[in-house]
Amino acid sequence: MNGAELLRGVDFLHREKDISKEVIFASIEKAVRLAILKCYDDEEGIDVTIDRQTGVIRARKGERVLEPEELGRIAAQSAKQLMIQNFREEESAAVFNVYAAQKGDLVHGTVQRFEGGAATVTLGRAEALLPRSEQIPGESHHVGERVKAIILDVRKVGHRVKIILSRNHPDFVRRMFENEIPEIADRTIEIKAVAREAGYRTKVAVSSIDLKVDCVGACVGVRGSRIKNIVDELGGERIDIVRWNDSLQVLIPNALQPAQIEEVFLYQRLGRAIVLVKEDQLSLAIGRRGQNVRLGSKLVGWDIEIMTHDELNEGIERAVGWFSEIPGISDELVEVFIEEGFLSFDDLTFLEPSDLADLSGLNEEQAEDIIAYCEEASERVEEEARVAKANQDRVQSTAPVAKSSRPFSTETVSASSEAKQRFDNLFAPAPPATTEQGEEGPSATEEEVEEGTGEGEGSVTAEMEEEPAPAPAEASDASPEAEAPASEPARSE
Repeated sequence: MNGAELLRGVDFLHREKDISKEVIFASIEKAVRLAILKCYDDEEGIDVTIDRQTGVIRARKGERVLEPEELGRIAAQSAKQLMIQNFREEESAAVFNVYAAQKGDLVHGTVQRFEGGAATVTLGRAEALLPRSEQIPGESHHVGERVKAIILDVRKVGHRVKIILSRNHPDFVRRMFENEIPEIADRTIEIKAVAREAGYRTKVAVSSIDLKVDCVGACVGVRGSRIKNIVDELGGERIDIVRWNDSLQVLIPNALQPAQIEEVFLYQRLGRAIVLVKEDQLSLAIGRRGQNVRLGSKLVGWDIEIMTHDELNEGIERAVGWFSEIPGISDELVEVFIEEGFLSFDDLTFLEPSDLADLSGLNEEQAEDIIAYCEEASERVEEEARVAKANQDRVQSTAPVAKSSRPFSTETVSASSEAKQRFDNLFAPAPPATTEQGEEGPSATEEEVEEGTGEGEGSVTAEMEEEPAPAPAEASDASPEAEAPASEPARSE
């Protein structure tokens, strides 16, 4: 290889692999030096230089000038492997430096293939992985599709660089807002917090540094044009835009919209907020499967408990009864616990003995005894609640069986049939009575029918009770002549 060909090869690697020319020249020099060492088994006096302008390689062993032909095939192969290894390491380092600096940024790529649900996405000259766990639930991609995602993580695995993408991270929504809304891109509107459950719902808290710019209206756009593009990219995910406020008394009601909040109680020691709502707003504030209150808690960074006034009063009464059982505790200290937001034994177990001592005025030994008692009592209350729930589930599971296990009574059916027959005969015209000579006898009067003395209700009932049930086997074998005498007494009656 002459100098011009070497320079063209170095320039090609520099453009294709984004490796600096100086690193390429240094790798070639190191490879040639290794080849000479393989050939002579002695590294003393080896000197290899490459002219950066002409590309001419000069190699010496002591005072002797070496030619490439003298090194042999094995030495050349070793030099080749070393150069390839160095080039790959430099390429990986260059890719790592580029994409590590873009961590958290929005990137565009093309889906190349799928492996076990994970999509391999091409990002320029690098490949990234979009795992199934980082995809939006319910969405599906196909080969050749252009996708947007954020760079979640960049790490080295051996000589390769592994780039992990994500579409369900909250920062993906943040970057989409920055990309679609110019006021956020130029920092006129700031995204304060994002709480997301990918594929279902997202809450975004925004504020404006310019009083003339409505932060919520700017994010929504005219007739929802701006937010629509973001919702379409997220596959129809619901997005709530919340107006940020530094006061939690204002921010928490905003975060729980569209529910109407009555009152908010803040407890700094527990990082808890108790929110009171009316009965008709309770389900709306909690949301489907607790989604609204859960996202609101993530947005403000506090634990939020939704209660009605009656539930709060019941919780306070229950807490007073529990805390009064603690040995050596006074009524004043019970009131202090309630005012600080402690409503169960479990709440007190999160306190350190020193903090409880400062709060109650007791020494640390007494505080440790109280915390130990609360831990045991908390386990006991949980066990009682678990047993009660199991008993309730067992009762509910057996209740339908008990209801359906009522025996079917044929007596009830026959009694109902008899009552219906008697009712019908009560208003039906009485058939004429016949004697043995075939003459009509006197009919029963209305008074006799009502009193049951004539051939009315009482006679019909008696006839039905005295008539024997025919046996199917004998009835089928009997002839018509044999059945005739049995029917004559019934007519004479």
